[in-house]
Amino acid sequence: MRLALSEIRRAKLRFGLLTGAVALLVFLILFMQTLSNELLREFVGGIENQSASVLVYGEDARRSIEGSLVTPEQVQQVAAVDGVGEAAPLGENTFTVETMSGELKDATIFGYELGGPGAPTTLSSGRLPQGPGEGVVSSGAGAGFAIADRVQVLPGGYEIEVVGVADDASFNVQPTLFVSYPSYEEAVRAQNPDAQAILPTLVAVDPEPGVTPQELATRITDRVPGVEALDLDTAIASLPGVSSIQQSFGLILALAFFVVILVTGFFFLILTVQKTQALTLLRAVGASTGYLLKNLLLQVVLVTVTGTALAGVLLVVAAATSSADFRVTADPALIARTGGAVLLLAVIASIGSIRRVARLDAAAATTRGAGGGLA
Repeated sequence: MRLALSEIRRAKLRFGLLTGAVALLVFLILFMQTLSNELLREFVGGIENQSASVLVYGEDARRSIEGSLVTPEQVQQVAAVDGVGEAAPLGENTFTVETMSGELKDATIFGYELGGPGAPTTLSSGRLPQGPGEGVVSSGAGAGFAIADRVQVLPGGYEIEVVGVADDASFNVQPTLFVSYPSYEEAVRAQNPDAQAILPTLVAVDPEPGVTPQELATRITDRVPGVEALDLDTAIASLPGVSSIQQSFGLILALAFFVVILVTGFFFLILTVQKTQALTLLRAVGASTGYLLKNLLLQVVLVTVTGTALAGVLLVVAAATSSADFRVTADPALIARTGGAVLLLAVIASIGSIRRVARLDAAAATTRGAGGGLA
């Protein structure tokens, strides 16, 4: 192993540049993954981080929450399906609200039955609503609302007091409020006084013990006419914009990983070609193929691990300087998973170099052909 470390010390600039290139590439991968995760959280956090494990849509909604309506009769029919533990109406709509400072904002309001499915599950401060006119607000995109603030729904002026804050609970990249279902109905009436009936948007459902959300969703869809039930994971994946974000960032990440393979692969291949004569002489004086391969792999591991560590530091710096409205987080698990994937790809990329080292012939040290070449 001393051979690998000695070579790195003698070629600090060469290995330093490679390590820096790997660090920047890994940082790009980490940052894009973090950005993608944060965008998805801002889009779907309000649904992902609520307590219902099955959501029931109107059949014509095509899995769009904004386009869904269910009737009170359908809510009752869903509640009567075998395997349903709890079922309750869940309302969702976008409103214009006025803050205490007079600022106007678009906000999503979810209305759920207190104590039933649909409540926010990531409460970070304050408490859940206990009656009409109280709400929990999302953090992140909802920055600017604080506990004890009062917001008014416009037009109409229905007032909601903020009594709690929930992390990662935004929906459609808007400030999001969770209120009691009667409060939701009052907000709709304030916005539209001529509304004759206020229908639930969804039915929020929890299964009985021993019944999986997937099984229950299929059962509800089959037995209740005019609805489509989805388990929570399927509902999240079906939300508009989710697949586009995943595909776009997936393509960028795939290209970044491919560049990592190219950079590390070509660097170590060229380095091995340049060292062919020296490596052949080492074989001639008794160095085993396994010894040379271990030193090569050690260099690959050192470069990759150091580059990943530097990328992690850069991500921490980016997280510390990100804004409250759209924060970047340095997730150690994400850094570890990405580093492991990059290390595996780097080892795969060095296969060309490994094969050249494995084919070295000690007898070639006595010929002029030991100088190497790409052949």
